[in-house]
Amino acid sequence: MIRRATDLSPAARDGFDALIDVRSPSEFAEDHLPGAINLPVLDDAQRAAVGTEYVQGSKFEARRHGAALVARNIAAHLEGPLAAVGGGFRPLVYCWRGGQRSGAMVAVMDQVGWPVTVLDGGYQTWRRQVVAALYDAPLPHRLVALDGPTGCGKTALLQALAARGVQTLDLEALAAHRGSLFGAMPGGQPSQKAFETALHDALSRLDPARPVVVEAESSRIGERVVPPSLWAALAAAPAVELAAPLGARVARIVADYGDIAADPAALDEALSRLPRHHAKAEIAEWRAMAARGEIAALAAALIEAHYDPAYRRSAASRGRPVLQRLDLPDLSPAALDAAAAALAESLDRAAPSA
Repeated sequence: MIRRATDLSPAARDGFDALIDVRSPSEFAEDHLPGAINLPVLDDAQRAAVGTEYVQGSKFEARRHGAALVARNIAAHLEGPLAAVGGGFRPLVYCWRGGQRSGAMVAVMDQVGWPVTVLDGGYQTWRRQVVAALYDAPLPHRLVALDGPTGCGKTALLQALAARGVQTLDLEALAAHRGSLFGAMPGGQPSQKAFETALHDALSRLDPARPVVVEAESSRIGERVVPPSLWAALAAAPAVELAAPLGARVARIVADYGDIAADPAALDEALSRLPRHHAKAEIAEWRAMAARGEIAALAAALIEAHYDPAYRRSAASRGRPVLQRLDLPDLSPAALDAAAAALAESLDRAAPSA
């Protein structure tokens, strides 16, 4: 018997042995349910060809051609990725709207004997839930913004807090970007929809009754836009302000941005995109530093002339309440762990009793 589902909570999704997306590879690449695998019943070229035939030629021939392709592709999946799967396999299958493509895969799986479930409404059911959570309703979570100037160890402290069991949300990891002009990561960023899927999944696994520490960000992280519900909650969140000595910050930046420092062309291109309020001679000198490999000196100059002034302007305009100030003596693992312990304890005290 074919089951139907609309519950896409983490517990419901985790109850299936696999989430199978039967859409084309390009549809899957743009966005998909968290943890899904792609077993397309039509690839991109096949889908385009059948669609063209349906519109410009015979609808009957298009359906017959499409059915033959779908049958061959499903057979290839049964003999390939699904060949070793046992009889108790419990998949959730979906396509774009829960129509013909998922219906074909589910019909075959049901005949095989697997207890298969089809997602009512397909991917669009998931997308509606993401939009409702991130665009239409206030975020229920109690955010705490981890703030501080560039290079003061916010991401490292966030990781130390997570290791201590504190709820955290790492926006830069989800957006695959460090958030600054030099923040591009290898592999590029996910699509906006995929970023929002990752955000919704992460938030839905957090307890709204407990604080969630998140690094203070601008409304854009690289090319990805922070959705309005999350941005409103982050803008209103009380802050923990972090500070560290300049030398430690420079060393942290040199270590964290080693990939772009090792790519002279990428570094020069990033420097060329600095805001126009910097003098041309100043930017030219920074580009010369980069060309000479003087990365630490360049980092110190950018902190003094670009990043710290921008941070001070931004902090002055936000006016959010400050929960705690953490002045780190350095950015060693020991110092970060001590700061994480102190912050975790203060968050624990501030949490409402059950």
